[in-house]
Parts: sequence; C-alpha cells; structure tokens
Amino acid sequence: MKNLSETLLGLRIDADTYRGTKIGIPNLQKVLLPHQIAASFFFSVGPDNMGRHIKKLLKPGFLKKMLRSNAPNLYGWDILLKGTILPGPVIGKKCSDIIRSVALDGHETGLHAWDHHQWQTRILKMSREHISNTLRKGCESLEVITGKRPTCSAAPGWTCNNDVLEVKENFSFFYNSDTRGSHIFFPVVNNKVLTCPQIPVTLPTYDEIIGRCGLSQANYNAYLLSLIQPGRLNVLTIHAEAEGIHCLDLFKNFIKQALARGICILPLGNLLDKFPLRDTCSIIEKKIDGRHGRIAFQSMKNEN
Repeated sequence: MKNLSETLLGLRIDADTYRGTKIGIPNLQKVLLPHQIAASFFFSVGPDNMGRHIKKLLKPGFLKKMLRSNAPNLYGWDILLKGTILPGPVIGKKCSDIIRSVALDGHETGLHAWDHHQWQTRILKMSREHISNTLRKGCESLEVITGKRPTCSAAPGWTCNNDVLEVKENFSFFYNSDTRGSHIFFPVVNNKVLTCPQIPVTLPTYDEIIGRCGLSQANYNAYLLSLIQPGRLNVLTIHAEAEGIHCLDLFKNFIKQALARGICILPLGNLLDKFPLRDTCSIIEKKIDGRHGRIAFQSMKNEN
C-alpha cells in the first residue's frame, strides 16, 4: 500500500431482493450522497425467489441465525415469502430506474446474480455451461438497464468454486469479490493463475455477529470500527435489506463515526490502485462463526 498510515474502507452494498432494491437502495443513496461517498453496488436482477430459503428453517444452524438476527423484522415477511406463496418479481424490470440511478450517481455497479436463491442453493452443482448462462443473463440485464456492461461481480453468500472462477474469466470483469479473506489476490485453479483478481471481504456482516458475544445495536458500530485498521485491506459488505431499511439509522451513525475517524470510504475497484497485486492463492470452503454453511475463503499457507 502506498501510504501505510491511510485507513481505507472498501464499501460493498449487496441488493439481494426486490424489497431491498426498491426501498433499501434509495435509502442508502440518500445516506452516501451528502458525504460524496461512492461505493460498489451489486445487484440481483432476475426473479426474487428468496422465500424458498424457508426450507432451510429445518436446519438448526440456519434457524438459530434467523432467530438471533430477528430475521422477520430485519428482512420483512414479504421477502421471506417471495417465490413461495407470492410470485417472484423480476427485480431488473421492476426496479430498473433505481438501478440506473445508482450508476448515474457515479457508484460502481456490478452483478450479484441473476437469481440469488438459485445461485446460493445450486451453483456448486451446476455445469460450466449453466453457470455461464446465468452470469450472461445477469450481465445482459444490467447492460440494458445501465447502458454499459458490468465490470465486476460478487457471488451471493460467498458461494463459489473453481468452476465459477474459471467461467468468470470469460466475462471481462476487472475484479470479482467472491471470497472472504485478508488481501487482494489472483486465484489459482488447477495450478493455473487466473487473470481476474479477487477482492475478498475482510469484515463480518451484521447478521453474522449481531446477538453474539454481547454485541447489540448499542455497541455494534464501535466493534465494527475497531476492526478497521490503517495500512491493510478493509472491505465491508452491507445489505440493502438490512442496513438500507431496518438498520438504516445504525448505518447512518456508522458512516458519521467512520468519517470522523478519518476513514476514507471508496468503491472496491479503487482498492486495486492502492494495494500491490502480487499474491496468488487458491480458494477453499470454510465455515465461519455466525454464518450457516460453508463459504469460499482465500486459502492461507498450511490451510487445505
């Protein structure tokens, strides 16, 4: 990093659902605009079938997380029923004006998924052709909406494998943010170094830590800010459904406190100019505290 005393925070905003895009995204735009903060927004643009996750309530780990994070209040019952009792609206069609406004505001706009639920539940079992098709549909939808091809992507739920990484090589993304980890790296797949860098998320998300280890709304921001350090990669993911709606005031206060501490908030793509791109790493599946299931993680030495 060029200036080791500088504290940078890459801000990634995921819009998983119709409700999050329709309500949460405009709210977040209003928070960032007065401070002239640009961020990276990743959109799900196909059908909102997130309610189908309700089947996972049969799994104790997922149910425990839902209760701890107060999911019905956090996400809303309409989200929890989308694609089940209620039809799944096509987000890109219903919210095209909102998505377009984000790009026009100067934010970095990338692809999250075509169908967020399908990606999280099926992508690891899909053929490369199927993976390519779902990425293509998402990219084409975003291009129609914003007038330009998305230059970055971020896998929902950090659900990713080597097939996904190799297929993404064909989409001319400047970077991907599909993993958790500690520093920017070039992925290694089958002893081959890929050309598209990964910018991993380094900080925990709200739903992973709220209600655990004594963390509540009252001390959440202080804890999160304590994890942001100068001279290192700091990348935070927030969700339009959480920080954009139910936790909006919490996020407003976070931004004010971060700026008061001299933290520079910027899109993920801007971090590529701030940190050297030298390291190569494979990805592994790993379970982290507070999140159901295993996710793609940057492999460190002696990990397998």
